[in-house]
Amino acid sequence: MLANWLLFLKGVDKSSWEVLTMKEPMLKKAMDTLEFLSQDAAARMAYDARMKALSDEKSRIEGAKAEATAETTAEIAARLLNMGIDLKTIAEATGMSVEEIKALQAIN
Repeated sequence: MLANWLLFLKGVDKSSWEVLTMKEPMLKKAMDTLEFLSQDAAARMAYDARMKALSDEKSRIEGAKAEATAETTAEIAARLLNMGIDLKTIAEATGMSVEEIKALQAIN
């Protein structure tokens, strides 16, 4: 383990990196970081832009999932209201507040 890190720090040629990284996942991360830092400014800017785009896409997906979950929860609460279930029980079952359920009840 330590020998692999020493080889990396010594500057072993890139052709040997694959063998080293198979045994050490963190060493792969260090090598990837070194490659990134070794790139020219334009390549780093392109990489940063790509990483930002991936992060933005992940945020949009997570936001959509959260919105869908909130809509589903509200739909379930509305059905429970229509069944005559009391507000406190609906709040406990859905995680919504009693005030949110009252607002939903006013809409329906």
